[in-house]
Amino acid sequence: MSTKKAEAYLEITMKIKEENRAAAAGVYTKYRAPFLDTIAGAISKELLVRADDVQVLHGFASDAAAEAYLTSELFNADVVVALKPYFEEAPCVRIYSVVG
Repeated sequence: MSTKKAEAYLEITMKIKEENRAAAAGVYTKYRAPFLDTIAGAISKELLVRADDVQVLHGFASDAAAEAYLTSELFNADVVVALKPYFEEAPCVRIYSVVG
């Protein structure tokens, strides 16, 4: 993981049934390194799991880098396609700026 400090975070919250979470975690694992290695401004990527949902928290160098990832081929052609069968509803996507 990089030692750079994230200036923005992309949070994607997904409703995924318990029995599908291992498969969804496999998608996270498969695309974590390509995300960090090829996406401009990518700093970190963490998988957060709780009883209600699953979140992927992406750290970026800027809001613009986070927004650009959402239009990237890696996100749309690979990650979304691989995860879509596991969604119970449309994911919630938010970008946060780090203040201070």
